[in-house]
Amino acid sequence: MSDAAATGGWTEPVRGVGMVWARSRSGVIGVDGGMPWHVPEDLAHFRQVTGDATVVMGRRTWESLPPRFRPLPGRRNVVLTRDAAWASSDQAAGAEVAHDLAAALDTDEPVWIMGGGQVYAAGLAFADRVAETVVDLEVPGDTLAPELGEGWTLVEEGPWQESRVDGTRFRFLEWRRA
Repeated sequence: MSDAAATGGWTEPVRGVGMVWARSRSGVIGVDGGMPWHVPEDLAHFRQVTGDATVVMGRRTWESLPPRFRPLPGRRNVVLTRDAAWASSDQAAGAEVAHDLAAALDTDEPVWIMGGGQVYAAGLAFADRVAETVVDLEVPGDTLAPELGEGWTLVEEGPWQESRVDGTRFRFLEWRRA
């Protein structure tokens, strides 16, 4: 792994379990199985942060990815599902299937949890870092980012930027478990 890939663009090497998401000001991360905005700069940031690490996601998040992007290139893609038969379905092509989060996180490689809401909620106990994009919008949604609460420290707060697509404001935050 290159030094740049190992750090995900950050100053410290990436180890352990991270979580990565984009959220509205009020914490919305999804609506009807999709993202309620299109900010290409956030997608580029996601690619940079996750590098060539393992990405862990729930089945619905996997299925929400356009088929041409499954599996996410250059990364080990682990999909959590309770459905034992799903692993042999056409939908699972390119994914490694795990049936519990602890098994999915059992690796010496850096791991990034990338959704959805239930996986984030369960993953919070394992995570030591969060890469968060705040999108300066108020949107309705049915999936929220987990509350980080006590024990988390904001270690980097990027400036507000405007998306080249439509001017939507966003910024990148980095959190570490204290």
